[in-house]
Formats: sequence, C-alpha cells, structure tokens
Amino acid sequence: MSAFDPLNQKTLTYPLKTIERAKRSLLCCPFTFGLFAAMLSQRVAMSEIVGNSGVNKGYTKAYLSELRADNALAWLIQVGVLRREVDGQGITDSFRLTPLGRQIVEEWKHELLPTVTWGDRILDIVARWFRLPF
Repeated sequence: MSAFDPLNQKTLTYPLKTIERAKRSLLCCPFTFGLFAAMLSQRVAMSEIVGNSGVNKGYTKAYLSELRADNALAWLIQVGVLRREVDGQGITDSFRLTPLGRQIVEEWKHELLPTVTWGDRILDIVARWFRLPF
C-alpha cells in the first residue's frame, strides 16, 4: 500500500507486514474508531482521551486511566500509526496520525471495520510484550 504525503510531495510505500501489524494494533487497542477519525482532522489531547471524557466523546471503549491510555498510545507510536504533537516549546500531550495511520483510517472510513480474532489479539500481545517487528 502507498500513501501520498502532501508535505514532502512523495508517495510513501509500506511493507505488507508493517501495514498488517498497524491494522492489528489499531483493532486491538482500547480506543474506538471515533478517536482515529477525529485525528484525521485535528490533534487530540490526552485529557480528551482519559477518564470519563474519553468515554463521553466516544474515543474509548471503557474508562481508561492515564497510565493505561499512555501505554496504549506509546505502543501505537512505536507501531508507526501515531505521533506526538510538537509545538514551538517541545512535545505536547496531544497526538496525531502519521501518514501510515492516516492511510489506514481513510481506508476504513469507507468500509466496515474488520473483526478482531483471538489470533489477532494473541499476536498483538506477543508483539507488544517482546516488541517484535511483526
């Protein structure tokens, strides 16, 4: 799969395994598609994701502590789907989609989300635990 990056005027191409791992990570994370759809057009702050705010906005499936949300977001950053927002003074507590994340969310916007299997969940847990590149 490839994505056009308007800032760099390049088409980004990702290995199939990278795309599969990113999709699996998005499906297995504690966040809903609503969070990623919001990130298509804006940055989302940590305070909007954690606690009751995340549930009320439809960003999380259930109440999340800040630690659990931060761990899940850090994993999505490592997978290459998210990045931290940066301002003039450094890194902020907000997040945006990367070109890979944008590509996947745009694709899923027009179709039903794939169902998560137990095999997907096990592979995601193993990859997170060992931080294996698959």
